[in-house]
Amino acid sequence: MTPILQAKNLVKKYGDLTAVDDVSFEIQEGEIFSLLGPNGAGKTTTISMLSTLLTPTSGDALIDGSSILNDNMQVRKSIGIVPQEIALYDELTALENLEYWGKLYDLGGGELKKRIREVLEVIGLTDRAKDRVKTYSGGMKRRINIASGLLHKPKLLFMDEPTVGIDPQSRRMILDMVKELNQQGMAILYTTHYMEEAQELSDRVGIIDHGKLIAIGTQDGLTQQVGETDSIHLETDPTDDLPSIAAKMEGFGEISKVIVETDGLTLITKDAERSLAPIITHAGQAGARIRSIEIIEPNLETVFLHLTGRALRD
Repeated sequence: MTPILQAKNLVKKYGDLTAVDDVSFEIQEGEIFSLLGPNGAGKTTTISMLSTLLTPTSGDALIDGSSILNDNMQVRKSIGIVPQEIALYDELTALENLEYWGKLYDLGGGELKKRIREVLEVIGLTDRAKDRVKTYSGGMKRRINIASGLLHKPKLLFMDEPTVGIDPQSRRMILDMVKELNQQGMAILYTTHYMEEAQELSDRVGIIDHGKLIAIGTQDGLTQQVGETDSIHLETDPTDDLPSIAAKMEGFGEISKVIVETDGLTLITKDAERSLAPIITHAGQAGARIRSIEIIEPNLETVFLHLTGRALRD
């Protein structure tokens, strides 16, 4: 089966800065593929190139068989875009916003009215359709933002950090909506810096950092790729000299890596349960004043820690 998306050696440079560095991956029909990485990793730049908003410095991508370089109008018919920034007019109602975006997709008449009714039902805002967007909460605006990208029934939906800055209830609704759209057959490229979102949603995950796609696979596959490692997070006193303590912890016992974070240290180890007591003792001897301890079993966060040597939440 031909993938719905094939990205081939995408590069985007701004002068001496390489924002996206030789990124290649595929998305299959009906798949949720997440790009997981911290802010500034290159996720939005990648989506901007794939959606034809930015021209790559080099490389290309095929979306439903069409090149983003040579056939961008056909590409735009196949994709829906939910940008990180809210792309709505506050003085217009939700209905008027959707009518505006629908006409940009060459929809009109009865077909557009039907699609607006359908997407409003999907996002659960039918009863607020005639209210001005400026009266909406942040979460409601995010949902209308999603609706505008669904009007033309895209084969592939790009969602760029769609839950940033919203309340937990709205976030839950959006995640459930993503899963429902996928169950209906839509392929989704989802970018996030929230590890738990990628874990919940993804068929496969691409880990991106400093513009490079450093690992791709299923969650189980990525965990096995780096080894079944645990991590121990030690929250320490804010005045502790963390770089000095980290230097003293390197190589102790079964610790394979020490990451300095803003609130303490994260230690990569083979067996956290067995290593915990001696690690705590050694950390105290190294000068750490421990406030709390968290053991993190193998997951995408430990994979990211292992591959990059820093925490995703930084």
